[in-house]
Amino acid sequence: MKRDLYETLGVAKNADEKELKGAFRKLAMKYHPDKNPGDAAAEKTFKEINEAYETLKDPQKRAAYDRYGHAAFEQGGMGNGFGGGGAGGFSDIFEDIFGEMMGGGRQRRSSGGRERGADLRYNMEISLEEAFSGKTAQIRVPTSITCDVCSGSGAKPGTSPKTCGTCHGSGRVRAAQGFFSIERTCPTCGGRGQTITDPCGKCHGQGRVTEERTLSVNIPAGIEDGTRIRLSGEGEAGLRGGPAGDLYIFLSVRPHEFYQRDGADLYCSVPISMTTAALGGKFDVTTLDGTKSRVTVPEGTQAGKQFRLKGKGMPVLRSAQSGDLYIQIQIETPQKLTKRQRELLQEFEQISSKDNNPESTGFFARMKDFFDTLSD
Repeated sequence: MKRDLYETLGVAKNADEKELKGAFRKLAMKYHPDKNPGDAAAEKTFKEINEAYETLKDPQKRAAYDRYGHAAFEQGGMGNGFGGGGAGGFSDIFEDIFGEMMGGGRQRRSSGGRERGADLRYNMEISLEEAFSGKTAQIRVPTSITCDVCSGSGAKPGTSPKTCGTCHGSGRVRAAQGFFSIERTCPTCGGRGQTITDPCGKCHGQGRVTEERTLSVNIPAGIEDGTRIRLSGEGEAGLRGGPAGDLYIFLSVRPHEFYQRDGADLYCSVPISMTTAALGGKFDVTTLDGTKSRVTVPEGTQAGKQFRLKGKGMPVLRSAQSGDLYIQIQIETPQKLTKRQRELLQEFEQISSKDNNPESTGFFARMKDFFDTLSD
């Protein structure tokens, strides 16, 4: 005796279409032969749940089954679950279910064989000064544009594409394979649903031609390295009048000779002489806006000391604020000393006291105390 179809799917007799489909999806994924290789019982169960779903999802077949049971499909009745066009419905849900298992379902084309154009990428390098002030750049991009002769249809002017006779405009054909059917792209029209018998002489039926275009790109002040700018609709033209893709501009900022960037802040390492650090002094730095800022070095400045110039950093993107500029001091040791310079430094060393070099004196004193304690 054949098993009750509702029991096979695990649903009540008043289950609606959504419940039927949900139950079938769950069971089909569990018992599919690809997930149970060599398991004859799983293959048999898979076939039973498929036949049950094919029957119950069709309102006429379901009504007949509810009234007459399995007898409604015996001795040449309405046909079993794979009779007539029933397999087509399974093909749809099969691709829906197992397309997800393999990384996504099918992609449908827009009507008339129109396909969205591909997105394009353009790499642009700018200087730190350009990132600071912003700019409008002109770029030349080789891409596909809509054919101006056929207006993107791909057909010779005065003619038009025709509905494909193989797939009747659907772009897909079905073929029986085992106990279910497989749907694939129509080999005649390539999935477009239309054929062109008299193609356009300029684009040869593609509806687009390759051409280099000049585009204007606005780069806002404060933009950062690695930023992506999207120009909607400026990508490759769609096939046969389809919508164009987008153009993505990937920005990189060249390393600067003097300044390093950290967000909106800038850093600059400035070497000064030993005497300037000891006696104090002043120097000017040129900022990215071209102006000069004076830095005052107090007497006794140590290496690594930072001076902050507020608001002299990078602009904050789409804001009236700016970061800061940090000047880090490096003290340059004198080289190639003359005899007199050496004598003066030696004399200075002899008359120096601990107060002249508190950090070095304190460091060695602390080190001595530390290791003396360990030896006790």
